[in-house]
Amino acid sequence: MMRENSRGFGEIRDIVLADLVLVFAFSFTLLGGVFAVGNVSLNELAALLPIVAIAVTLSFVLHELMHKFVAQHYGAIAGFRTSYSGLMITLFTGFLGFLIGIPGATMIYASHFTKRENGIVSLAGPLTNFAVFAASLAVYALLAPAHGSYLGMAVSLTLTISILLAFFNMLPIFPLDGSKVLAWNKPVYFGTLAIIFVLMMIFTALPLIGIAFMLIIALMFSLMYRHIL
Repeated sequence: MMRENSRGFGEIRDIVLADLVLVFAFSFTLLGGVFAVGNVSLNELAALLPIVAIAVTLSFVLHELMHKFVAQHYGAIAGFRTSYSGLMITLFTGFLGFLIGIPGATMIYASHFTKRENGIVSLAGPLTNFAVFAASLAVYALLAPAHGSYLGMAVSLTLTISILLAFFNMLPIFPLDGSKVLAWNKPVYFGTLAIIFVLMMIFTALPLIGIAFMLIIALMFSLMYRHIL
């Protein structure tokens, strides 16, 4: 019992640490990184942090937890684990004004895991981001008269981060979720990716250079993965 409690506490500690690092790194990225530090006041940073905390926590933590819960549904042992090298890379790139967010991942251990089960577990994360996006969009529509308010900005950022995270994770590059969904079911993969891509282009207006940058980040993540996690 004590060993189980210790593992549970360790996982909570890991995911909270990863979330905090992502919040700070993302905040610095939005502010322009260390190169813009002279133009940013502590008040601006203090005002931004709660907004980013809401957006990142809903998008990142729920994504990882859903991987865990669906994997456990199929009888696997699953839990989030931080990567200290990944945490440092996340913070360092955030300070530079761009973000490679690799603070850790949900690790899954199973003696028998079919391609279908692995694909569904992998799809659960991006679909959770899609659900967060849909909920944020509904709240944003209700807040139409107050889009410029503090709450409106928090909802808008949550909407943006959730759909961007869904798209990034659906890229068909190992070890991202998309590579496992594609290996399981091509129609499901391309259908899901197409919907997420269209929503991302409509609601974030991400330019092609932004998509290219995400592909580069995904490739870098893939190359670093075996050495970091």
